[in-house]
Order: sequence, then structure tokens, then C-alpha cells
Amino acid sequence: MKTSPVCRLILLSTLGAAVTASAWDYEGHRMVNQVALAALPADFPAFVREPANAERIAFLAGEPDRWRNSADLPIKHYNSPDHYLDLEQLAEAGLSAETVSAMRYVFATQFASGRAVNPGGYASFDAAKNTDRTREWPGFAPWAITEYYGKLKSAFAYLKVFEEAGTPEEIANARANIIYIMGVMGHYVGDCAQPLHTTHHHNGWVGENPNGYTRWPGIHSWIDGGFINKAGLTTAALLPAVTPAQPLALAPAAGGRDRFFSAVMNYVVAQQKLVEPFYALEKKGVFKSEVAATSVEGQDFIKARLLTGGQMLGAIWITAWKNAGPDAYLKAELLKRAARNSP
Repeated sequence: MKTSPVCRLILLSTLGAAVTASAWDYEGHRMVNQVALAALPADFPAFVREPANAERIAFLAGEPDRWRNSADLPIKHYNSPDHYLDLEQLAEAGLSAETVSAMRYVFATQFASGRAVNPGGYASFDAAKNTDRTREWPGFAPWAITEYYGKLKSAFAYLKVFEEAGTPEEIANARANIIYIMGVMGHYVGDCAQPLHTTHHHNGWVGENPNGYTRWPGIHSWIDGGFINKAGLTTAALLPAVTPAQPLALAPAAGGRDRFFSAVMNYVVAQQKLVEPFYALEKKGVFKSEVAATSVEGQDFIKARLLTGGQMLGAIWITAWKNAGPDAYLKAELLKRAARNSP
């Protein structure tokens, strides 16, 4: 069925307005978390796979986007930059993905200093549209993922102690915390599997454009949700391609930088390499609405991104679990409690 020019204009306007509202739409983020669950090894803590917990992990994939729906500027200021990293802006500040600090506020200082030295090297923005004061920043997605990894390691560490010497209520609460962290952190890992979350070309190609790539600001929103829905992509279609996740190989990093952060930054850099191939495919027409249901190239590209996000997320969960020692402080405190309560 053809749409009228008026209806098409309304659709494009709606997509353009929605482009900053989400990354993958909720269904896409659910898929990433569900792929990660399917990739877990058999010896991963079984409570995670219990139906109610697995559903909660899938539901929580959308949580950070729900925070973005708030009108409160402080939460927008805190939350919005955690969904992306425009890698080009690092070079504009004299920085590189290989050397930036793994610590969020140290990096923020590095970036601000670079911006002060080279203010003309940054794209201008409309201050009237910057009420949440986030456009001065390139994004903090790798830092958000690293911080959630630390939270998950901590949660597994204290769960181990509670399982040895805690009450049933403490064990249940510790497990609930793990479910929450696993679900929410999946959102940011899924964001970074979408190449448009790694570049300043996130809402259409910007700057010089010799290859004539689309400048349509609605392209991001269309790919994140419209195309997925039109193509009928589902988790079931992804599961046959899922492979068992393995812990991340955390190689030594230059300057003693946090190894996990370096692995996450490598993941983000790898996704950015797909930005121009994505735009070339878009120019070819494989993501058009009228071919979405039959476009093998378009569907394969999106499936690969969702699978990449899910496999990476599964690897992160396993890495946190395997690298979590018992919480020594908590263990000592529980021993003291046991001694106090002994007859």
C-alpha cells in the first residue's frame, strides 16, 4: 500500500523528532540481552536463567532509555552521554582511543583541556537545544560499561560470601542486584554495537560528503526501530547464530590503563569502522521501508550488529563472574556476626 506525500512527511517528521530518544528501540535492546543470555555457559550461576529473572534482564535492557524520557534536566545531563561516544571528537581534543584515561572524571578533564586549547576544532551547536548541557561532551559509553562491569564484579563477590554465611534474604537480595546490573548494563553494550553510536555522523552524514551519503536526520531512528519492525526481526531469528561466550582476553594496556576498559574501547573502535559501510549500504537502498521484509543485505547487517552486542555482553558477564573474588571485608564482617550470635 502506498502512502500519500502528507503521510510520508508526517512519518519523516516523527522519526526525526524521535532520533535522540533511544538507541536500538526496546525490542532491539531486548534481543541483545536475550542473545547474551543464550550465549552463557552451562556453569554460569543458574538463578540467572530462571524464567522470571531472564525476563527481568530482558526488560531492564530498556531501562536507561526510560530514564531519558524524564523531563528533569539533572538526570538527562547524567544519563544521555552514557549512550554513545563520538570517537572523532577525541582527535579534535588531541586525544586517542588508545591513550585516554579509563577514569571518567580524569578523561573529562583531559577532554575539557583539549577543547580549551583548540576551541575552533569543534563543531558548533545550538545553545538553545543544549538545556541538559551534554553537547559539550563526546559521550561516555565506554566509561559507563566499565563502571557497570565493576558493579557486577562487586555483586558477584558479595554474593559468594552471602551464599557461604548469609541469610536466605541476603542471598535473594544479592541475586536480585546481579539481575538488575546485568540487565541495565546490557543497554550500553547494545548501544555501542550500533555504529551510529560511535560517530559524529550519528544523525546523517555531516561535513564533506564526496560519496553523497544521506544527511537525513531520521536515519538513526529508522535503523534502531523502524527497520527492525518492518523486517520482522526477532530473537528467534538470531539464536541459531549464537555461539558460546568466552571471558574477554584482558591484555596488558599501555601505561597500565585498566585492561577491561581497553577491551571495551577496542570494541567501540571496531564498531566505528562500520560507519561508512553502513552509509554505503543505505545509499544502495537496502534499508528502505519497501524492501525491509526481503532485503537480505539490510537484515544481515542489523542481525550482525545485534549478535555482536549480545555476544560481547555475554562475554562481559562471564568475565565479571570469573574475576570476582569473595568480598574479603564482607566475609570478615559475617564471621564477626556469626561469632556474636553463637551460643
